[in-house]
Amino acid sequence: MIVSASRRTDIPACHMPWMLRRLSEGYALAANPYRPKQLARIPLIKGVTDCIVFWSKNPAPLLKALPEVEGFHIPFYIQFTLTPYGKGLEPGLPDKKALIRTFRALSEKLGPERAVWRYDPILIGEGLSVADHLRLFAEMAELLKGFTRRCTISFLDLYAHIKKPLAGIARPPDEEECLLLAKGLSETAGERGIALFTCSEKLDLSAYGIAHAACIDQKLIESIVGGALSVPKDPGQRPDCGCIRSSDIGAYDTCPLGCIYCYGSRSRQAILERMAGSDPRSPLLCGRPGPQHQISEPAFKSYLSAQLNFD
Repeated sequence: MIVSASRRTDIPACHMPWMLRRLSEGYALAANPYRPKQLARIPLIKGVTDCIVFWSKNPAPLLKALPEVEGFHIPFYIQFTLTPYGKGLEPGLPDKKALIRTFRALSEKLGPERAVWRYDPILIGEGLSVADHLRLFAEMAELLKGFTRRCTISFLDLYAHIKKPLAGIARPPDEEECLLLAKGLSETAGERGIALFTCSEKLDLSAYGIAHAACIDQKLIESIVGGALSVPKDPGQRPDCGCIRSSDIGAYDTCPLGCIYCYGSRSRQAILERMAGSDPRSPLLCGRPGPQHQISEPAFKSYLSAQLNFD
């Protein structure tokens, strides 16, 4: 099985003590986001958990805890979101120079294949035009040259709850702007040995050498674990998503970083209310299991085939 940690929140930045405790106890409880009283017990055990995919905008706590995480012998890689936005859009993040240092340090420890750069979401606003994106992306790509093999881009989706906070501040690029961005970003990335992909985008950018991404990527995981996986496509994702099936152990409204465009947080008040119930000793990321909960134990198993490469 594959564990996602997490599309719903930034576990490496905000919940690393909880993650370390879950690894030490060998499982986490995850709530169904649509039926929060239904919990699933997710194993975090070598031999059952084939790979963990971390997602983060500031994984400095993961970098600090790396020896401990690696001591559990569960393969993992990280999706590291690094954008050019300032405090107006990303108020809880350190400056970009510090984030690039963290990226490079993680890559030096893990290898460039296991450090995936995400440049998303791409939006027009906060003083950034298409030309600004092309320039700033080139500056970042130069600093990350040799430290990553791939970059995933996506264009801003205006989810209902972020329309008001972004009104008058930022907007999605239109189709013409998307095509200009695709051409320029692809050329820049290619010159630095970085393959460019899109995440859940309907727009076909193959003419610019940009393929659709699988953020939880079968081929990448197979290269990390040294064996073939027999695993279906994830049925819970959008139709244009190429990810394989995974189990997410995060929870919405639990990231206090405050990115204005975030799809995983409804409001600052919702975050404060949920974080008030956070306990790193609990098997749940937010709150504690009680008599109101129904806990299921799905029959998770490794997706690795019997034909493993031990060379």
